[in-house]
Amino acid sequence: MILKQMRLSRHLSQEQLADMSGLNVRTIQRIESGHKASVESLKCLAAVFEVNLSTLNQEKFMIDKSTDNWKELPLWLKCWFFFNFMDVRPNRKVAKRIEIVSHVTGFGFCCLGLVSEAALAGGLIMLATAYLFYCLGWQGDRYGIWYDGPETTSA
Repeated sequence: MILKQMRLSRHLSQEQLADMSGLNVRTIQRIESGHKASVESLKCLAAVFEVNLSTLNQEKFMIDKSTDNWKELPLWLKCWFFFNFMDVRPNRKVAKRIEIVSHVTGFGFCCLGLVSEAALAGGLIMLATAYLFYCLGWQGDRYGIWYDGPETTSA
């Protein structure tokens, strides 16, 4: 069932989904872990997500690559679908680490730029990378995209 994917795509916690659907948090947890859901529970969840029951019962989202919708998608979005298929998830700690390492090496190379133009160019590129990762961190915090391991919610 794709319930967890749908919930995460809308940036909802299990508690928020339980409140919106009128179900118990433990019920949401059981359904997401693969247990069979009652028709009433599925109807409540389908109403929250504004989908029909057959969509909610799918195992995975499937994209028909022969449709015009897929062909019209920009390349970067198609790549994002690939990364999602490969289960690559953004992690706040890794993004922050890359930002810090890029800042330090960029500053170091800029200092070496007093001697070598190539080092200066590399330093500027590393600083630009650091600032791009800073923006990624800001956007990730703003939209709550970070994945820091499996969800642990107490029942």
